[in-house]
Amino acid sequence: MNMAGYDLIGDIHGHGTALLELLEHLGYVNTADGYLHSKRKAVFLGDFIDRGPEQRLVLDTVMPMVRNGNAYAVMGNHEFNALAFSTQHKGQPLREHSHKNIHQHQAFLDEYDNDPSGKREVLEFFYQLPLWLEIDGIRVIHACWHDRCVELLKSYTGDGLLCPTLLAEAATQGTDLYKAVEVVLKGYEVELPDGITFRDKDGHPRAAVRIGWWNRKATQLEEVAQPVGIDIQHAGKLPIPSDAPSYDEESIPCFVGHYWLRGEQDILARNVACVDYSVAKGGRLVSYRWRGERELTKANFSYADRGL
Repeated sequence: MNMAGYDLIGDIHGHGTALLELLEHLGYVNTADGYLHSKRKAVFLGDFIDRGPEQRLVLDTVMPMVRNGNAYAVMGNHEFNALAFSTQHKGQPLREHSHKNIHQHQAFLDEYDNDPSGKREVLEFFYQLPLWLEIDGIRVIHACWHDRCVELLKSYTGDGLLCPTLLAEAATQGTDLYKAVEVVLKGYEVELPDGITFRDKDGHPRAAVRIGWWNRKATQLEEVAQPVGIDIQHAGKLPIPSDAPSYDEESIPCFVGHYWLRGEQDILARNVACVDYSVAKGGRLVSYRWRGERELTKANFSYADRGL
């Protein structure tokens, strides 16, 4: 590694002003080639779009940074959804244009539907985002590092990049590629017993719960159910499925976004950290300043103080 380290930046979701404030707080300078740090690189964890009011500002900031080598980035589930929403396959969009899906994607559509060339450029950029990265002693993935899923994705893609053909397969329920992409971009889920549901952050009922795959000591579902504090009734006492992913404590550090954490920033495990602290729900846009350490520390989280 020819620099002092990486700044892992969590889900931005259209909050461009927060992104610029964070980059400047971290010492990045705006240049003709985009924001640049003299010794470090940014690594974006995906979910650039949807929800927030500054979709274009985010992408106009991130895309030149990645293209000019000032940053790395991985795909989030919202970039995958955007590609599927905009792609026709056998006469139908790969992602259904349902009221729920349109509502979730509305902020992006509002900003780009009247700019077809700009939208095409953005979607082409999304295809250039790998599903995971392994660089200089760290792993970066949007939601869940699952060895079996990553190995399967390597067998399909080689370099982690999707193409239109693979996108169609990955968006088709029941395929192996669909299952693997669901895990790495959305997290590992466990179906709840009949009659047990909970509401997610957007108020939608859910009958499956994501698990905290970084918690190696847990034995029951209630110990790993995400988000923390949800009521899954007696299902909480169920054992964690034997095939659920677990991240070995000797593995290199892994960084994720996706989980809408709140409160004070902290690591999830000695070698796992999440940098999504819910900027789109009144939280902060957060980074982790990695300096080569094998054991992560809460002291390396950083954010621009916006008076929250």
